[in-house]
Amino acid sequence: MSLRVAWISHCPVKGLAVRQLDRCELTEAGIAGDREFFLVDENDRLVNSKGLGVLQQVVPSCDHEADSLTLEFPDGTTVSRELSVDGSLGARFWGQLVDVRVVDGPWSEALSDFAGRDLRLVRASGPAPDRMRSGAATLLGTGSLDAMARILGVDEVDERRFRMNFGIAGLGEHEEDEWLGRRVQLGEAVVVPQGNVGRCAVTMQNPDTGAPDLDTLKALAAYRDGVETTEPLPFGVYAAVAEPGRVSVGDPVEQA
Repeated sequence: MSLRVAWISHCPVKGLAVRQLDRCELTEAGIAGDREFFLVDENDRLVNSKGLGVLQQVVPSCDHEADSLTLEFPDGTTVSRELSVDGSLGARFWGQLVDVRVVDGPWSEALSDFAGRDLRLVRASGPAPDRMRSGAATLLGTGSLDAMARILGVDEVDERRFRMNFGIAGLGEHEEDEWLGRRVQLGEAVVVPQGNVGRCAVTMQNPDTGAPDLDTLKALAAYRDGVETTEPLPFGVYAAVAEPGRVSVGDPVEQA
């Protein structure tokens, strides 16, 4: 069976709703605009949907030509404005001190009011901090989603739970694990998978509501325990981008 790109996902603001795209520009730093913005708390520490699942109800979109950011809240309210920054700070991401720029505007107050917690929107000064620790792009085969659904006893598992950039149709159960160290062409781009993506409690949350409703971690512990991987509770792979290029849904995928 031929392989193809089944979906493309990105999230301009880490922890908010995942956006699905018809096409993207894959750069050496990942999908353009992916995880460009983050939220920090009053102690300048990263905040994501692991502890605030309700954030997944907020849909972000960024217009890079206009340099503007829009947030759409569940009640239909939108907060939109051109972007500007007001200084920088050192934020703590997974124990690392990362230089970020503080975003000036209405978004921090709107998100704080919605989440019931003081939050501040910041913008990465360079590549998204995620990518410094886990590769520029992430891939997941649809066969792995089918395996997860079978173990959980459900008809299907929404791919948005795993917040992966690219879904690959035609791959069997966890076949993407076999791509580590190999060149893989996605549309015009070429990536080299480097390791497995270890999963966390965010995958248990309903991607529409943020409420935990599916024990994905228990399932992974049950059927992926003992598998030789680079991360615990592995599901999907992360990859370096060897050759940037455009990728569209439906594009062929093959080992380069």
